[in-house]
Amino acid sequence: MSASEQAPKIKYGETAPKLDKAQLQFMKLIEQQNLDRVQKLKRVRRNNLLTAGALGVSVLAIYGYSIFSVQQEKFLDDFEEPKKVTTN
Repeated sequence: MSASEQAPKIKYGETAPKLDKAQLQFMKLIEQQNLDRVQKLKRVRRNNLLTAGALGVSVLAIYGYSIFSVQQEKFLDDFEEPKKVTTN
């Protein structure tokens, strides 16, 4: 017999304690609270990733703008004519 065809060694139906209705409802309540918590954490994680991405893009945009403006200043400096010195 293969492993999938073998019967389980422990029969849970016979040895498991019988749960009454209140215990089952409590377990369902805890499970639902856990699912809600997981959904909330997923939502918070997604929002954190979006915030981190937006901050990263803004930092890179400010850095790129500062580099561009410095290059633009140097570019405009090349067109200035040197002052002529007149000697009498």
